[in-house]
Amino acid sequence: TEPAMAGSGPPGEAPGFVPQKEIAYNKLLPYGDRLEAEASRLLAQIKGNLGRAVQLQELWPGGLFWTRKLSTYIRLYGRKFSKEDHVLFIKLLYELVTIPKLEISMMQGFARLLINLLKKKELLSRDDLELPWRPLYEMLERILYSKTEHLGLNWFPNSVESVLKTLVKSCRPYFPENASKEMLDEWRPLMCPFDVTMQKAITYFELFLPTSLPPELHHKGFKLWFDEFIGLWFSVQNLPQWEGHLVNLFARLATDNIGYIDWDPYVPKIFTRILRSLNLPVGSGQVLVPRFLTNAYDIGHAVMWITAMMGGPSKLVQKHLSGLFNSIASFYHPSNNGRWLNKLMKLLQRLPSSVVRRLHRERYKKKTWLTPVPDSHKLTDQDVTDFVECIIQPVLLAMFSKTGSLEAAQALQNLALMRPELVIPPVLEKTYPALETLTEPHQLTATLSCVIGVARSLVSGGKWFPEGPTHMLPLLMRALPGVDPNDFSKCMITFQFIATFSTLVPLVDCSTVLQERDDLTEVERELCSATAEFEDFVLQFMDRCFGLIESSTLEQTREETETEKMTHLESLVELGLSSTFSTILTQCSIEIFKVALEKVFNFAVSNIFETRVAGRMVADMCRAAVKCCPEESLKLFVPHCCRVITHLTINDDVLHDEELDKELLWNLQLLSEITRVDGKKLLPYREQLVKILQRTLHLTCKQGYILSCNLLHHLLRSTTLIYPTEYCSVPGGFDKPLSEYFPIKDWGKPGDLWNLNIQWHVPSSKEITFAYYLLDSFLQPELTKLEHYANGKQEMSRDDVQQCLTIVHNCLIVSSVIYNTLFVSIPTVDYILNNSEDDTKSLFLIIKIIGDLLQFQGSHKHEFDSRWKSFNLVKKSMENRLKGKKQHIRALLIDRVMLQHELRTLTVEGCEYKNIHQDMIRDLLCLSTSSYGQVRNKAQQAFFTALGTYNFCCRDIIPLVLEFLRPDQHNVTQQQFKGALYCLLGNHSGVCLANLHDWDCIVQTWPAIVSSGLSKAMSLEKPSIVRLFDDLAEKIHRQYETIGLDFSVPEKCVEIAILMQKTKNPSASGMMLSSEEIQLGIQRQKEKNAEALQNYENLVNMLLDCVNQRNLPWKFEHIGIGFLSLLLRDDRVLPVRAIRFFVQCLNHDAIVVRKMGISAVAGVLKQLKRAHKKVSICPYEVSGVPKPSSIQAGDRPDNQWLHFDSESLPKTKQAWESCCFVEKTHWGYYTWPQNMVVYASAEQQPKLGRRREELVEAEQIIYDHFSDPKFVEQLIKFLSLEDRKGKDKFNPRRFCLFKGVFRNFDDAFLPVLKPHLEHLVADSHESTQRCVAEIIAGLIRGSKHWTFEKVEKLWKLLCPLLRTALSNITVETYNDWGTCIATSCESRDPRKLHWLFELLLESPLSGEGGSFVDACRLYVLQGGLAQQEWRVPELLHRLLKYLEPKLTQVYKNVRERIGSVLTYIFMIDVSLPNTAPTKSPHVHEFTTRILENLKPLMEVDEEIQNHVMEENGVGEQDERTQGIKLLKTILKWLMASAGRSFSTAVTEQLQLLPLFFKIAPVENDNSYDELKRDAKMCLSLMSQGLLYPQQVPLVLQVLKQTARSGSWHARYTILTYLQTMVFYNLFIFLNNEEAVNDIRWLVIKLLEDEQLEVREMAATTLSGLLQCNFLTMDSPLQAHFEQLCKTRLPKKRKRDLGTVVDTIPSADLVKRHAGVLGLSACILSSPYDVPTWMPQLLMDLSAHLNDPQPIEMTVKKTLSNFRRTHHDNWQEHKQQFTDDQLLVLTDLLVSPCYYA
Repeated sequence: TEPAMAGSGPPGEAPGFVPQKEIAYNKLLPYGDRLEAEASRLLAQIKGNLGRAVQLQELWPGGLFWTRKLSTYIRLYGRKFSKEDHVLFIKLLYELVTIPKLEISMMQGFARLLINLLKKKELLSRDDLELPWRPLYEMLERILYSKTEHLGLNWFPNSVESVLKTLVKSCRPYFPENASKEMLDEWRPLMCPFDVTMQKAITYFELFLPTSLPPELHHKGFKLWFDEFIGLWFSVQNLPQWEGHLVNLFARLATDNIGYIDWDPYVPKIFTRILRSLNLPVGSGQVLVPRFLTNAYDIGHAVMWITAMMGGPSKLVQKHLSGLFNSIASFYHPSNNGRWLNKLMKLLQRLPSSVVRRLHRERYKKKTWLTPVPDSHKLTDQDVTDFVECIIQPVLLAMFSKTGSLEAAQALQNLALMRPELVIPPVLEKTYPALETLTEPHQLTATLSCVIGVARSLVSGGKWFPEGPTHMLPLLMRALPGVDPNDFSKCMITFQFIATFSTLVPLVDCSTVLQERDDLTEVERELCSATAEFEDFVLQFMDRCFGLIESSTLEQTREETETEKMTHLESLVELGLSSTFSTILTQCSIEIFKVALEKVFNFAVSNIFETRVAGRMVADMCRAAVKCCPEESLKLFVPHCCRVITHLTINDDVLHDEELDKELLWNLQLLSEITRVDGKKLLPYREQLVKILQRTLHLTCKQGYILSCNLLHHLLRSTTLIYPTEYCSVPGGFDKPLSEYFPIKDWGKPGDLWNLNIQWHVPSSKEITFAYYLLDSFLQPELTKLEHYANGKQEMSRDDVQQCLTIVHNCLIVSSVIYNTLFVSIPTVDYILNNSEDDTKSLFLIIKIIGDLLQFQGSHKHEFDSRWKSFNLVKKSMENRLKGKKQHIRALLIDRVMLQHELRTLTVEGCEYKNIHQDMIRDLLCLSTSSYGQVRNKAQQAFFTALGTYNFCCRDIIPLVLEFLRPDQHNVTQQQFKGALYCLLGNHSGVCLANLHDWDCIVQTWPAIVSSGLSKAMSLEKPSIVRLFDDLAEKIHRQYETIGLDFSVPEKCVEIAILMQKTKNPSASGMMLSSEEIQLGIQRQKEKNAEALQNYENLVNMLLDCVNQRNLPWKFEHIGIGFLSLLLRDDRVLPVRAIRFFVQCLNHDAIVVRKMGISAVAGVLKQLKRAHKKVSICPYEVSGVPKPSSIQAGDRPDNQWLHFDSESLPKTKQAWESCCFVEKTHWGYYTWPQNMVVYASAEQQPKLGRRREELVEAEQIIYDHFSDPKFVEQLIKFLSLEDRKGKDKFNPRRFCLFKGVFRNFDDAFLPVLKPHLEHLVADSHESTQRCVAEIIAGLIRGSKHWTFEKVEKLWKLLCPLLRTALSNITVETYNDWGTCIATSCESRDPRKLHWLFELLLESPLSGEGGSFVDACRLYVLQGGLAQQEWRVPELLHRLLKYLEPKLTQVYKNVRERIGSVLTYIFMIDVSLPNTAPTKSPHVHEFTTRILENLKPLMEVDEEIQNHVMEENGVGEQDERTQGIKLLKTILKWLMASAGRSFSTAVTEQLQLLPLFFKIAPVENDNSYDELKRDAKMCLSLMSQGLLYPQQVPLVLQVLKQTARSGSWHARYTILTYLQTMVFYNLFIFLNNEEAVNDIRWLVIKLLEDEQLEVREMAATTLSGLLQCNFLTMDSPLQAHFEQLCKTRLPKKRKRDLGTVVDTIPSADLVKRHAGVLGLSACILSSPYDVPTWMPQLLMDLSAHLNDPQPIEMTVKKTLSNFRRTHHDNWQEHKQQFTDDQLLVLTDLLVSPCYYA
């Protein structure tokens, strides 16, 4: 029903409201004034009908259809509705999205629209809109943390997570002001760092916490949590997964509240962590901790955070940012590569764009309700300059990076917007030489793409960089040689380069202005005289292009026999050439244009080109010329071409030639291309053109008539479509006299959106008449011919049919005449299919015609999409993000308006599904199931596109497709069968008919697919058919989403819908509903729910019938069972018949079916689970402790009662029943939840031990099977079979099955199972052990609600079993047993499992069964205790006490296991803020005891060797040997905890360092014993640890102490440790001046070490510290080294040959060497450039070339390294040296002594 247009006046008036934000481009369309009325009519319809649908409870199809209409409305008109409507739309959709039982696919549809409505948050302030947060949280909890998804009771699509998260982000600004507090109360209890819930809590905080509250509400916002979270972040180590989320939260907080948070105290820590997260390789032989590879921070957020902290009174952030880039600059050098490179490039690309975004926000953006940045914290010009200066060096290095120059180009584009004068000159410095070189094309492409990025800033000059524009012409002229037929990529980038510059600049020769005006600036004068070269440039460019064309004609590039089409590369070059040329001509002045036109015309006329490659390129160039100035150009071209063609076709024989004359073809091609111009300008030539068409349209030669058809096609297009006719960069073009118009002012100028003055082509009546005339003359006769042919009245050869169809296809462009053509093409299909099915070419044409009729609305969807994409790319490469406000170039703006027009034609014309479309889609189906593969393929593609276009046609077509699959159809061929399957499968992006989310469709398709196994056409011998069925089944499984059964609409939605119908402007009040209608709607909705349920049960029954058919091949049985398993749901129990079927599947012969059965039965058991009653308790009453005033995590008096306490274990029935069990491990660690619930007492729970008659039917089926000994025996036999040898693991699905059985039926089946368990445990085979482990884990977890007697009985049975199992443990099974025990203990109160813990702690290291069994028992024990986390301090103490004497184990595997167990024991001892000291073991007490025992090792000075005595050595082994054994275990522990624990080395552990320094080997050699290797590994891991500021002095203390050590190994190892430690904690050290001085002292002291290796390492370290700018090269340092160099050496004494050479170097030599090494370190510290101090140092160094060894060696190495690293850019670096220095250097680098 069309609603009455109430409330709006006559069309064309402004609407009666202020639209929120409309699409500006609509007003610029030639029919823009009509759109107002159209929009308000549509909006009234949408409001009215959406309101109706909701009130009538009709979510589908009504609700969905009208919400889709609303999204289309937004695409076409923007947010063109009043604020009132906007808010109502949002509220209605919010209510719809959060309906709890809503089907997922609908939920996603609504959510996407809601996101779109909320997208522009500046349109609605917090006063206009408030949205609750809880419904969203409940939805996320239900879907993302679904309790039933893993059991297959819910199927969610992959996209759901990102949609939901985006939805929360969009709603976040509108959460109420006290939301923060509520969220903290809700999620703080989850914050237990040892538990997975920590990740969940922080993820929720990151998603939900609102950060954009106004300043007066900050005390209700971030101030509630900021200190707590930032403290947490600074104290954790080792990047747990949630740390990244915290960073994202802080980044968002900083961005939303610039100037309201003082970040200064945190800056060094923040930058240190960001630097660590880049994960760069430092030092030699470093081992990367694997955690860092996966969990690093998201660069985008780190960049946001840095940008938001910049500016403000203290320049601290800028200082650190410069430090950051200084320290990582050398990684950007192109010679470096690694997996870290991507992150570094991203950092470079994102930072400038983020700073530009911030500047835009502070300086140019319209004020909105969001908090503005206070003036004190806005970025000043100085801030911007500092920023650009610190980042420009790395960017210039990154231009030539291995990963390509894209990131650098984007960074430069943004930097040039801010400070062109700093950015563009160095880029040009690199570009000019690159344009000259011929040998390094990579350099050319890289620099050109960077110049394209800065083009706009370069050309517009501006106050900062006025001389910019003068570079343009030299660049253009030098780029011309890049048009090179031999180097494809160079050619493309050159085209892009030239096109970019010519779009920005009018190519007008202004040199005459110099005589006329005298008010020009210096730069303008220079530009004026330069513009005289434009003409020259255009002509040279054309010559280059002609050269390119001549070298790529078809004859030259390949033989005729090969393909006739253009290759992909050629078509790209063609595109580049034509677009560049047309850009140049568009921008030319009329004088230059005339010269160019002349040149192109002569070239085109004086040569004859083949029409495939070269011809296309030339014709494109001609078309470009004609488009720019149609009148002049048509005068030249049309008469010429017509003359030649008429002349060559005078003779009638030509018409029947198979091969035509080259000249004729070329002229036809040229003519067909140049008619693609403004239709009005073509009218004068219509007679000539029609004549040509009459002569050539019926040529026999295919190439000929296709060109002629193109001509017809282009004539029709030009005369009937709407399009802009010019794209010049200034409205009105350039041919105004220079006295009025000065083009130089327009260089790089953006178009003005409101004065675009687009010249549109709108068809005039004359053009329309001409078009009709063409159709009558050429289309009508063809249609008549086809009609006669189809009726059999007229014979036609195949070629004639093809020609006919080609003409028809080319005439389709004019939609007004479409309906005459339809009825003809359709009988033709049947006729050809029946009479000449092998005429595939005609069929291809028919498919194209039908496809166009269904799809084509003046442009194709896929063409439109690709144009939209390329428009966005061009926009990105040339936009000005700083100023914003659509400051684009005019040509781009016109393009965008045109795209808007096409978007309208594509969306408005719409998709009503009429009979005619139905017929055509049926024809496509016939073609899709015909005999020829290629025809089928093309038809299927058209078929899928059509299905995607028309709503609701799928339901109409499904029965027709399924006809081909019916087993009782006897005349279906294999081809038809395959075609039908393909039609069901669909293509990768479109609709899949087999799996529409709708009961009516699935009920038909799924059973049909299963039954098709009995069809005669089906043969499993054909691999293609087998593959098709596999793909179908796989696609259905992948895409299936649970389909809803309940479609009711809550009351809240209805209220909003009524409000919506009442609003005015445009009002929709004509659609109010009466109460009868509403009652009817509710009635209908109930029927719909009942019908859905009916469909569900029917489908299950039909599938069961299908699967049970006789003779059904096994493959189809499996597919059917697969479909059935998709139908499990969490809101309906599976029908009884299906349950019986699945239980029987457990013992099916095929393993695939058994696996599906196990999953399904586990799911059914979940459905049958009875609800357990819960009650609320107050934890403070249970503990008898008052509530603490502030939050304190960890072990407090009020959570003491949760601990495992052997004094008060529930060992009697009474104790058990009075004990308050808390199953979830995290409750109470951080704080208690608001409402703490536990399970009610046993008598309130569902009854246990029921008899068979008390069960419901579904339960009886399971009961009967599982109490049948034969069934169980068979099941166990199957379960203990091996599946894939060596690959099998503990299977959670099977565990769920047993857990479900024991939970629902308590101990009913134990008697039957008991003998099996005993027998399985005794068998040590891998698969039987795994089977029993799965059952036992299921038993322990399933007994959660059993009564005390039953549990006690259970453990009496289990304990002996477990003892046996643990003593039989093997290499293959210890993993399974570990998983079994860990699974059993997960989320269980430790007091319930006390039997198990007692058993595990009996004696883990008994030594029976050898070291292996000991290690395994520890592993299993660790699995159980780790799950219990902080609740078993007593057990941890017991274990530690037990292990401590045993730390001197001899066996490596036991040692490693002990190390791992120790990590878990001390894991609970965390140093997080506001955490109480733990009751579990403390690290530092343990370490102190260890240090006591290691004393004997500490005190000795000589090398520590690995003494392992005989095992049964007589008597007590001496302390040292014991010490070494102990040390080995301790190393294992430190290595294990380095990557796992939350906090780093405690002070006591630092005291172990001197010992490790002594042991660690110096050379990289793997033959070392375990002790040394471990020590080295341990040092590497410890050096990467994060230091807290208070630990810095402690570490340095240890290092200084070791530097005095007697062992040179230790002194050497300090240095390697130091390198890594400083880099990984860079800003923390830099923040502490004393520490920097200490390190400097240390390195310089070690430079004078008596041991050569130590000196050299010290030099390397020094060079590294200089390179990352930790130390600076200042004059005192330089003087110190120069002084050392001057140390006099003692004279060489004449030695007798007989005496032994004394090896100890004299002290003087050492000093002198130290000086030389110092200088060498300085030189090597800048490998890629030459700072001012370097030449002098090189001179100093060269003086020592003839010193004694080892000095000479050092000098040589330094010089050769210098030469190697500076060789690439030597031309540049040479400038830093004076001529004398250069002479010395050249002499040095190639002198004979260099080779000596």
